[in-house]
Amino acid sequence: MTQKIPNIREQSVEDLTNYFISKGEKKFRAAQVYEWIWQKNARSFEAMSNLSKELRSSLANDFSFPAIQVDTTQYSADGTVKSRFRTYDNHLIEGVLIPTEDRKTACVSSQIGCSLSCKFCATGYMDRKRNLHFDEIVDQVTLINEQSERIHNQRLSNIVFMGMGEPLLNYAQVLKAIERITSPEALGMSARRITVSTAGVAKMIQKLGDDQVRFKLALSLHAANDEKRNKIMPINETNNIKVLIDSLNYFYRKTKNEITLEYILFKDLNDGQKDADELVKIYRQVPADLVNIIEYNPIDFFKFEKPEEDAVQKFMQYLGSKNVNAKLRRSRGKDIDAACGQLANKDQ
Repeated sequence: MTQKIPNIREQSVEDLTNYFISKGEKKFRAAQVYEWIWQKNARSFEAMSNLSKELRSSLANDFSFPAIQVDTTQYSADGTVKSRFRTYDNHLIEGVLIPTEDRKTACVSSQIGCSLSCKFCATGYMDRKRNLHFDEIVDQVTLINEQSERIHNQRLSNIVFMGMGEPLLNYAQVLKAIERITSPEALGMSARRITVSTAGVAKMIQKLGDDQVRFKLALSLHAANDEKRNKIMPINETNNIKVLIDSLNYFYRKTKNEITLEYILFKDLNDGQKDADELVKIYRQVPADLVNIIEYNPIDFFKFEKPEEDAVQKFMQYLGSKNVNAKLRRSRGKDIDAACGQLANKDQ
């Protein structure tokens, strides 16, 4: 039975030190390689230019370096940039750079495909091939950060796990990726600038609380009663709204971290006064800082439409009248299928 070649990015400094000693090399090589991987964001042994050719060749023989690469890039008229990334085993995932005047946000994926089948999300119509490894998630962030620096001369200010897949169904790797992203030895980003979005896996929301995470949490609610939510989000059948409310309160008690409720408006489904009233009731039961009201972005498989503008404004005004901190989030990148719910590797 052939043994799997270890991934270089799973090695600690101590592991690398032991490796170099076993090769008769100086200890400081370990720090050099670690710096190349996590501070200089090398994605191949060849890039490690201050190592001898022989040493790079030795590393390539003894370790794998399964980095993702940019496959295609699309540029939206509004400045949004969508990248399709290719993994070492030839799968495709998508990530998005969303620039505004005061923020440069990376929207990253956590899985190849998704198993939750939310009706309004293009990724939900794909099979889930596998979870992304922590270093593949970090790669997305570093590649999008390079785009931001190249285009805007600014580093990323925020990261949202709102791309392909359900982050809490890839719990260990997502948390390991965030640990790397926030490490001073790597990107050194503040955990408060990171938001993990979930369709609502209650027991894992509680686990986030138990693990005392420092990042923000967003719940994709999208309907404010179980009957409607069951129709568009099958996960609600096993994680209903009451269970989710309890898990969010538990998470907040444990962490005091910011919680956002996400709510896409669908014409004649969840955009009426009764729906707004039910949303207000949920908001009052959850320590949410914000309700993001999101424009629906059409996809091929789901025949709902976005409401007329006056219906949207009426919905927003009602929330305002009930002292709900709600913001209307206009879609970015619709012309390149980079908006919320549209990531699906369409042109495969």
